Amino acid sequence: MKLKALIVDDEYPARMELRYLLEEFSNVEVIGEAANAAEALQLINALDYSIIFLDINMPGASGLELSKQIKDNPKKPEVIFVTAHEEYALEAFGVDAVDYLLKPINPVRLKEALAKTENRIAKNKAAFTQPKMEAAAHLDIIPIESQGKTVLLKHADIIYVNAQNDYCTFKTFDKHYLSRFTLKELETRLNKTLFFRCHRSYLVNIKRVREVTPLYNGTLLLTVDDKEKSEVPVSRSQAKQIRQILGM
Repeated sequence: MKLKALIVDDEYPARMELRYLLEEFSNVEVIGEAANAAEALQLINALDYSIIFLDINMPGASGLELSKQIKDNPKKPEVIFVTAHEEYALEAFGVDAVDYLLKPINPVRLKEALAKTENRIAKNKAAFTQPKMEAAAHLDIIPIESQGKTVLLKHADIIYVNAQNDYCTFKTFDKHYLSRFTLKELETRLNKTLFFRCHRSYLVNIKRVREVTPLYNGTLLLTVDDKEKSEVPVSRSQAKQIRQILGM
């Protein structure tokens, strides 16, 4: 997970010091800086940030006031307050800040704050996506982004899924669709009466298998009924189970 960060502090040296410290974290990318709350608000409305490092005492609106302004913003990033003043800690957590770091920043505390941020973002994402996933599974469809549109693939139209590096390929009769789903996620989302994990890199639609070819090392090749009559491998450990499923 790459955290896109915004640094908000009226003091230039403080922004540079924090930017320097954040260079040690490969999961953080600083993509914006602001010297006051007004500038920060414009940037937050224009771009999607994962996290704001927010000073409290600034000319004009304070960091606490800014955090209250963006509280209901659909693009609201997570907030870590960075300040030289201990007395605002209680109020800071009252606006649901992830953490409260005192200047000069301790690198260990910074690492802890970033870990908290990642955990919160992951939990929020899971809470948001789970209802949609359950609804899509109930309808036997899966949403795939393709050429700027969302294609709703019916489970029955998916012949196999192949995992490659950081993405999966969905194969229908005559098309390929790329997705960021993992095979582990798809095992829970796709209809279990149709799909079988035949290989560490493949899920296959059992009802679209047309031929089974045994190989010398105990593995199998499944010929499926897409346009190309593709072959899907079956690992040795899964060969027995798929034979049983197919009644062989």
